Amino acid sequence: MPMRTVYEAKIENLQILDEDGNFDTKLAPAGAPGVLTDEQAVFLLDQMIQCRRLDEIAFTLQRSGRMYTYPQNKGQEAAALGSGFAMRKGTDWLVPCYRENAALFLHGMPMHLIFLHWMGDERGNAIPKGVNITPIAIPIGTQMLHATGMAWAFKQRKEDKVAITYFGDGATSEGDFHEAMNFATAFNLPIIFFCQNNQWAISVPREQQMNSETVAQKGLAYGATCVHVDGNDIFAVYKATHDARERARNGGGVTLIEAETYRLGDHTTADDARRYRDEEEVESWKRKDPMIRLRKYLTGKGLWTDAKQQAAEDAAKILVADVVKLSEGMEKPSTDDMFNYLYEAIPEDLRRQRDTLRTHSLGQDPSQVGLQRR
Repeated sequence: MPMRTVYEAKIENLQILDEDGNFDTKLAPAGAPGVLTDEQAVFLLDQMIQCRRLDEIAFTLQRSGRMYTYPQNKGQEAAALGSGFAMRKGTDWLVPCYRENAALFLHGMPMHLIFLHWMGDERGNAIPKGVNITPIAIPIGTQMLHATGMAWAFKQRKEDKVAITYFGDGATSEGDFHEAMNFATAFNLPIIFFCQNNQWAISVPREQQMNSETVAQKGLAYGATCVHVDGNDIFAVYKATHDARERARNGGGVTLIEAETYRLGDHTTADDARRYRDEEEVESWKRKDPMIRLRKYLTGKGLWTDAKQQAAEDAAKILVADVVKLSEGMEKPSTDDMFNYLYEAIPEDLRRQRDTLRTHSLGQDPSQVGLQRR
């Protein structure tokens, strides 16, 4: 019998705005669905400036002993902002990892909660009601399973909602990624898997932790729509996510987006990337900085000036200073919190523990002491 091809595929890279600020109008004609307007692009640059400032101050807080380990978002703002901006605030759900601050703020996460989280205060995970964000996930990959379960619920309930879950390239080497992808595609769920491929899984480069040429192609085995984008190009990220969201809403199922980007800082403040990264590599990626790229584009269109840049930076300094003041000025949490926030209706035995700060019977009911004398 003759041989026949049973499967073929290709994955193309989407880039609309290059590192020099050149814009491809053929890929993104003005007014087309999934294309950012000039007004939106100006707004997003301002958001980038705020998030970069917050990152810088978080770093200094950690170094001065006022915050615990912190993972910088520097260099990955376009991936988070572009994707977050494409999701519908108050309708869709964001299921983050720990490098998506810019997207979280867009969807209503109070900035001081991010600081509280990294200061070791559990109240940083108390997401306000009405803010469709799950708490930051530190274990690698576990949040993808949560997002898949949420998307399954959306489908079962026939709700017009889409979940987007974020993770790094290293997480795609975890079993959680494959289990979540398999379940999500098998049930055709309304979910977007968004990989921020920043080239390094702590100190392990992408090419050493996987043999596939891209992360995006991993989704092909599961039947997902697979997209590769320039993660430092906010126009490409927005369009890819917008299209994936609409596809999910219309029954098109799962999309895996690989946003190729780079973390310009260390993995966290507990890391020293100089020990394993080449300085020339870092410098080459600095020239692709998403914030600089967007500023070049807007400046070229007469939409951004040095005066606007200075005003945005000054406003960001004031904003973040207020966030620091609020975070450090919070009253200390009560021990009651560990009981009150565990159950909707606290069981009686835990109520006694909370009120007496004792777990043994004598401590909870001192009147029993007299029984020992009989």
